[in-house]
Amino acid sequence: MIPTLEWLPEGVNFLDQTKLPLEETYVLATDYKQVARVIKDMIVRGAMAIGVSAAMGVALGIERSSATSLAELSAEVDDISKTLAETRPTAVNLFWGIAQIRNLYTKLALSHTPIPEIKKQVVALARRLYDEDIANLRKLGALGAELLPQQGTVLTHCNAGALAACGYGSALGVIRAAIGQGKQIDVFADETRPFNQGARLTAWELVKDNIPTTLICDNMAGYFMSKGRISAVIVGADRIAANGDTANKIGTYSVAILAKEHGIPFYVAAPFNTIDMATPEGGAIPIEQRAAREVTHVNGVQVTPEGVAIENPAFDVTPAKYVTAIITERGVLRAPYAESIPAMATDAQPELASA
Repeated sequence: MIPTLEWLPEGVNFLDQTKLPLEETYVLATDYKQVARVIKDMIVRGAMAIGVSAAMGVALGIERSSATSLAELSAEVDDISKTLAETRPTAVNLFWGIAQIRNLYTKLALSHTPIPEIKKQVVALARRLYDEDIANLRKLGALGAELLPQQGTVLTHCNAGALAACGYGSALGVIRAAIGQGKQIDVFADETRPFNQGARLTAWELVKDNIPTTLICDNMAGYFMSKGRISAVIVGADRIAANGDTANKIGTYSVAILAKEHGIPFYVAAPFNTIDMATPEGGAIPIEQRAAREVTHVNGVQVTPEGVAIENPAFDVTPAKYVTAIITERGVLRAPYAESIPAMATDAQPELASA
């Protein structure tokens, strides 16, 4: 398994996903500002990977701090957290990752723990979150695999695979687990314009895993559904509201409507920390607006006329009524989500406090 990100003595090493599938290169971040830039520039992307990356960014900032007092270090932690929180506002996992390290720091600081020990403990937690992400996604994958047919084609949008996490993946983790159970599953991957995560990333990692994969343009999904070619749709999520409304890569909403029209199950696969109980419904989810160049250029080549106006929202929100089930490592959620989500939440929600 190629590591999406990795804690090294020199810093945090990231697989540069902007260079895939043509180049497998890495970017080493040696301070928290570089981690923030890696997240902002989508060198690392995917809600799960962003969460752990943010945690490692805060831990790296604390570890590399030259502060000699807790008061000085606490002020730095505020700045570190703020810088990382401003990178990708839609993914709630970002704030979860920041809060994981910041909450531990606050607890240790309040007990007057020596700074060297604080540094040791926050780094240990960041590295543990990496391992837990992979373990949780393997649980999620096993649960979701039971929902897929014994044989058929599964459509996915964007990349919710190993590249969107520390490894294994959520939506693609379900597919991997189903194949591991002996199911005969092949994949249709939407290209996912404008950043082409499906064409560049999903296709790349599934081909490397020898999973049968067909790449289709975004506007072909309805055609193949109408022909009976699609058995199920499974996608990831960047934030799930308390009522089950789901924010995912732009274009997911359209696919969900098409699936509903054709009677095809539409599954969302995401770790439980993607659910934001503080966001009551999808209209309250902030939608990141990205640079026009992602639309106007392809591989650095301009493909649009000068002066044309550009809109580039990175995400859309799929209403809960279109979601057949939400697959998490804790179990499978079904409608009414306003009841099933709080029932599963128990006492987990303090982890989701905004950083």
